[in-house]
Amino acid sequence: MTELGPKPGRPFRAQHVAQYFQAGRPLTMLTAYDAMTARIIDAAGVDMILVGDSYGTTMLGMDSTVGVTLDDMVRATGAVTRGTKRALVVGDLPFGTYESSRAQAVDSAVALVRAGAAAVKLEGGRRMAAQVKAIVDAGINVMGHLGFTPQSENQLGGKRMQGRGDAAHEILEDALALQEAGAFAIVFEMVPASTTAMAAKKLNIPIIGIGAGPAAAGQVLVWCDMAGMQDWKPSFAHQFGNVGAELSRAVLAYRDAVVNGTFPATENFHQD
Repeated sequence: MTELGPKPGRPFRAQHVAQYFQAGRPLTMLTAYDAMTARIIDAAGVDMILVGDSYGTTMLGMDSTVGVTLDDMVRATGAVTRGTKRALVVGDLPFGTYESSRAQAVDSAVALVRAGAAAVKLEGGRRMAAQVKAIVDAGINVMGHLGFTPQSENQLGGKRMQGRGDAAHEILEDALALQEAGAFAIVFEMVPASTTAMAAKKLNIPIIGIGAGPAAAGQVLVWCDMAGMQDWKPSFAHQFGNVGAELSRAVLAYRDAVVNGTFPATENFHQD
């Protein structure tokens, strides 16, 4: 039996995504925005790390992802890549860096690949198929993104489920267009499980779900939601830990130790 995935010490690549998909082995993906977090996620054996434009809302304090720049994503992608040995790093193309032309899309994708990304992700279906094909033709792996697309939140009327009822057919047509253009995988975000299941039967590439049900070939979460870094979390996320509360306890313990004089202790400094 052929062993799945890369050999020890080798990176996870797009061909391994296809290999896992064909074998029915679920794919795992988390976001990361810095080398320290990427190192932890990578060491745990997660298959793919998404340097999402959620960097803006999680790390930069923005209200939405629309304000994230290509320079922001280049810096974050480089940091994550330097903290990663195995996982396939996917860099998000931020709003305004790929929509206007195929040339713009290729140039932006090249910037993320130069920073270390093994693939790029962009939002949109049929209207972005030409850009996807151009990037793929330039020798760069592309992951699509359908359903709730955060960069189009204003047009979509907020954070709303997409692909219900008759709109399920539109999702499928978009997915087939991305597949035809050469995408190696597609993120389905906030899509009904029935729509995901229907699309999964028609596609020859994996769907990576986030709030899209169990029929997806893999799952992705924002690491801050997964690890409990804030009180609020999306309804589709699950907290697999409570890192935020633990960090808060550590900070309080540090503050108290400094104030009451127990830190630094004798083992924390040299007399001469």
